[in-house]
Amino acid sequence: MKSMIRLGFFLLFIAVYGTAVAQSSVPVSIRKWQVSDIQREAMVYVPASAKSKPSPIIFVFHGHGGNMKSMFQDHQFDKLWPEAIIVVPQGLKTPGQMVDRAGKFSGWQQGPGDMDDRDIRFFDEILQTLRNEYQIDNKRIYATGHSNGGSFTYLLWAMRGDVFAAMAPSAAVAFRFNDLLKPKPVIHIMGAADPLVKPAWQQMQINKLLKLDGCNADGQVYENSATIYSSAKGDPVVIYKHAGGHTYPPDADAVVIKFFKSMVKRD
Repeated sequence: MKSMIRLGFFLLFIAVYGTAVAQSSVPVSIRKWQVSDIQREAMVYVPASAKSKPSPIIFVFHGHGGNMKSMFQDHQFDKLWPEAIIVVPQGLKTPGQMVDRAGKFSGWQQGPGDMDDRDIRFFDEILQTLRNEYQIDNKRIYATGHSNGGSFTYLLWAMRGDVFAAMAPSAAVAFRFNDLLKPKPVIHIMGAADPLVKPAWQQMQINKLLKLDGCNADGQVYENSATIYSSAKGDPVVIYKHAGGHTYPPDADAVVIKFFKSMVKRD
């Protein structure tokens, strides 16, 4: 009887220890940066190969009122592209354009110069740190985000476009700075029943993208819910249109990764 009890405790110890080791070996950490006088943070997944092999980077931005932990867990881009570095920054309290005008919840700057470009400077700091610490494939840097994070993805395109190979904004428009965008591969994700960023507004943004990238008028099936419009410039536009509302649907994640993997920044 005593031997059975000892065996039971031993097996329990192995199970708990094994779980702890497995959890501690997951290459995800919360990194911190001092940007001016504000401490910023992001969840960062880094594959072991990033020390020895040029690695892609995907920046992922949560929506207004969201947070980095939920964004990381909900999309799990690290599982879809384990060879890529995944960075999910945390936003700061920010006045919203359509909701939360008092700025009680976290978000991202809305346009060039807003809040002294605090979030653009944060992005710059993260990217420089990763370049200092790891081998980065500078032709494979990408960004995606939802809602306010989607508009910030557009803003990065406008202000740091030369860095990126492709973008994937969700439920967002770039009306304030569309004129700053230069041709680039993009996948735009939209809900046909979005009550906040109206489908008509997003269609206007899509029309701008198709014209900017010189796309063909006729699209082809890319994946379920996704249509690709080829471009003579080499800057295709993919439209992922789902039946839902103001969401970044999990089914879109694999389509975004497929698109990113196929896009390499040209010199």
